[in-house]
Amino acid sequence: MAAAQSGQEGSVGRCLVIHPVLKAAASARAARSPEMRLEEAAGLARAIGLFVAQTEIARVSAWRPSTLLGRGAVAQFGEAVTAEAITVVVVDAAVTPVQQRNLEREWKCKVIDRTGLILEIFGARARTHEGRLQVELAALTYQRSRLVRSWTHLERQRGGFGFLGGPGESQLEIDRRLITDRIAHLKRELEAVTRTRALHREARKRVPYPVVALVGYTNAGKSTLFNRLTRAEVVAADMLFATLDPTMRRLPLPSGRTAILSDTVGFVSELPTQLVAAFRATLEEVTSADLVVHVRDVHHPESEAQREDVHGVLIELGLGEMVEQGLIEVLNKIDLLPEEARLGLRNQARRNRDAVPLSAATGEGCAELVDLLDRRIDTDRHLVRLDIPLSDGAAIAWLYRHGEVIERADDERHAHVEVRLSDADLGRFRGTFQLLQ
Repeated sequence: MAAAQSGQEGSVGRCLVIHPVLKAAASARAARSPEMRLEEAAGLARAIGLFVAQTEIARVSAWRPSTLLGRGAVAQFGEAVTAEAITVVVVDAAVTPVQQRNLEREWKCKVIDRTGLILEIFGARARTHEGRLQVELAALTYQRSRLVRSWTHLERQRGGFGFLGGPGESQLEIDRRLITDRIAHLKRELEAVTRTRALHREARKRVPYPVVALVGYTNAGKSTLFNRLTRAEVVAADMLFATLDPTMRRLPLPSGRTAILSDTVGFVSELPTQLVAAFRATLEEVTSADLVVHVRDVHHPESEAQREDVHGVLIELGLGEMVEQGLIEVLNKIDLLPEEARLGLRNQARRNRDAVPLSAATGEGCAELVDLLDRRIDTDRHLVRLDIPLSDGAAIAWLYRHGEVIERADDERHAHVEVRLSDADLGRFRGTFQLLQ
């Protein structure tokens, strides 16, 4: 049994983390190693305040329908649960309701699977009204299939959704009908949120700022980079899912223009489908961005696998074409690499002009990223011809401030202007001034 990893024992309890893997799959070459998957699962457990007492890779010949793991493994882990006074076992896999119930009976403690753990983290971290609605919808969708015994999260000051047990777990019984009614109510509220977000996006089109969205695997350094570029104070902890609610700040560009930088929720391998669906309203901010920047932790041994996970979520969000064309890639945390590896990344960046090696922690390479964003926003510009009433001085001034006026000819009533504008700026211009013409 692996030794406990460093950390303070949290108020939630002592935890055993198990990553099950088929022996056949383990022997085959896979994108992710079981050891790294186990480490990530332990990080998720710590993120909710659990004290990880032990971790273990459980190699099994075949999945057992009743308990997922074989009898020998169940007995072995049962002994560890007793010896280490374990209160919660995290199984880093999809566990059916029957398997969860049987394992809890065998081990006499709470059992939670990967989906439940991620939902618990999101429930504890969501701060905005919208974020809480989205997480509750995801949690109830997950709970509905399990006929949960209680609905305690509304009363828990710690946050979360009660998957980890706790006081009052048997105080209130819920049936499918109540959960279904609550889900329908949440969906209606989120539809209103989606409409409000759409109105906000339309309003931003009238503001002369392109939007740049940061995406990436959780703990890749998005919030640290966001703070470095915008001098903001977004929470940037060495912890999985430190950021849940999106944040936007102004980003001055070398050309004198201004962009809006958006920090978004991090992705993770096997992100629960309930969360992808529930957070679609928030992730629409990514789909409507002018530029998407993929922040990668190049120091992580499975950086390439994480890259594929992020691409998979983006494709699911309808951004497959953008992924195929190539995202701007931030190769973050180069300060943790040896000099030889850093030189290799710099050579790679010379060949791929959309890749920028940098350290958000130290600031190295951040100026190059801002220059690239400025160039990419500029290259999206097209030459358009606009006829503007001479009386509309505000519209003409806007074009001079935010476009590149190539030619202008005035007659008695109109200014005939040829100007270079991006599609986004052209949309903002028309949205702002079409009612004034």
